Amino acid sequence: MERSTKQNGLVNLGVALVIFLAGLGVSQFAGSFAGTVAAIFLGLGVIVTFVSWFQMRLEENERAEKLELDELAQSRGASLFETKDGGSFPAQNAREQFEKYFVPGFTIFLLLLEIGGAWLFWSATGRAGDTLKAANATASLSLFSIFALLLFLFGRFSVTMARLENHRLLRPGASFLLAGAYICALVALAIAGAELKFPRADFWIARGLCVLLALMALETLLTLLLELYRPRVKGKISRPLYESRVAGILAQPESLFTTAAATLDYQFGFKVSETWFFQALQKNLAMLLLIQFAVLIISSMFVFVDAGEQAVVEHFGKPAGTFGPGAHLKLPWPLDKVYHFRTEQIQSFAVGYTPDEKTESGNIILWTVAHAKEENFLVGNRATAVATADTNAANAKPIGLITVSIPVQFQIVNVTNWVYNNGEPEELLKSLATREVVRYFAGSDLNDTLSHGRLEAASALRETIQASANERRLGVKIVFVGLQDIHPPTAGDVAATYEKVVGAQQTQIARILDAESAAIRTNAMADSASFTLTNLADANRVLSVTAKFAEAALFTNQIPAFKAAPSVYKQRLYLQAFADATKNAKKYVLLVTNTHDVIIFDLQDKVRADLENLSITNSP
Repeated sequence: MERSTKQNGLVNLGVALVIFLAGLGVSQFAGSFAGTVAAIFLGLGVIVTFVSWFQMRLEENERAEKLELDELAQSRGASLFETKDGGSFPAQNAREQFEKYFVPGFTIFLLLLEIGGAWLFWSATGRAGDTLKAANATASLSLFSIFALLLFLFGRFSVTMARLENHRLLRPGASFLLAGAYICALVALAIAGAELKFPRADFWIARGLCVLLALMALETLLTLLLELYRPRVKGKISRPLYESRVAGILAQPESLFTTAAATLDYQFGFKVSETWFFQALQKNLAMLLLIQFAVLIISSMFVFVDAGEQAVVEHFGKPAGTFGPGAHLKLPWPLDKVYHFRTEQIQSFAVGYTPDEKTESGNIILWTVAHAKEENFLVGNRATAVATADTNAANAKPIGLITVSIPVQFQIVNVTNWVYNNGEPEELLKSLATREVVRYFAGSDLNDTLSHGRLEAASALRETIQASANERRLGVKIVFVGLQDIHPPTAGDVAATYEKVVGAQQTQIARILDAESAAIRTNAMADSASFTLTNLADANRVLSVTAKFAEAALFTNQIPAFKAAPSVYKQRLYLQAFADATKNAKKYVLLVTNTHDVIIFDLQDKVRADLENLSITNSP
């Protein structure tokens, strides 16, 4: 029986090696990543099967050596010179040295292969796209199906034989063969998925096999660590260090029930595995899983579209219409697939910066402080261009740099165009918006954009971005384009230097305005003074001329009066001159002339009556 077990291990080694080489060639022929990862798994099975077969030979040699020594001892009888040292058992020593040194080293090597394979193919599948060759898909599908059938037959026979005879060294290779059968079947499904218009099936199955390799690597690492602390009991045979329990579970999932039953029996103290519920669950597990799978498939036939959304339906990967808000029916997955999109919600993205919650708290931020992760745009500078034309400076350039945050808000108005006319439409829309922003700023002026040109720039950008989106048939409406946080770049001293330049320009403008106001004020005062002097001169001239005319008219009128009554004329002139001379003097008029009056002059000024009657009160 031991010889048949060793022969079975050799047969397993030959089958694993042949299918490994064939699977590697077919995977390259088909361009399948999943097939390549499956071939790596089969390659691990080859070396594990070889090591287990070699260990079988060592144990068989040890048993043959013991039989020979026992027969020799029985034929010769006991000897006083019989040695008990290790030198008399070379096969036993070889087996012990193999298990002590080679098996741990081989397990470490196996761990490195599993880690390297998982990491290498995970990275490779992430970098490459769809590599399946459609022309070779049918032949590759058939070959992997044949591989799965052969591995299943040999693996199932070996697993059953190892279980019945309780042969621990036959079990690792048998588990890899049977697990390899299931993996080859998965590769066949991946290739069939590509034929059924599911090109990403190969990618996802390859990623799943990479995860399987990573789990096997983790299991191997834990086994090595636990081996350091495992108590060594003489005479107790342990399972091989390189045997994978993950591969065993894949090969014999029913072993989970055996383990679970033993655990439950131990925990509860009675035979839980012999109860009707556990027996029924074990017998009908496949049916229960099938029913659950059927319920899952049936549940995929119902589609619920939320308010404000539209759903695109694909039948075998081709557009089959759209669903509005509400409940709908479709064919089960994977025949029909549904993708939901928010068509009534205003969506947004940013151009020129990456939003940062810390800098968007509403606080005032200076130009010299970075507002977020910003980008710089080239912008025209007419002032520099004029200066270049005036001074012919070699280093002056009519361009500048500007940093601006541009939020763009859009709405999906045609979901079919949005999904099918372009790949990654949101990224395309962002790229189109960035292109139009670069174009606009390259043809605008720096000072205009920083001052009064924001609304004009926002309106122009919205129109150009909408035109570009319509040209690419994106099916979106650009609702809003805003320009905010416009400032010079904060790198180095650019913003501070720009502030100094702007401050100097504003100071220059202020001084020019002050000079102009002073000129206006001085000229106005000069004009008003000259106007006043001119009017005064005209008034004096008119007064002098009028006075002279009056004097001339008076003299002309006095002559007839003098001729008419010379004495009266003289007396009147005398009285008029006397009145003019004494108009400010006090006068006393004596009306009676036949009396002798005594006149007393009191030259002191009397105090007014209102001052004499003034009352003085003492305030407390």
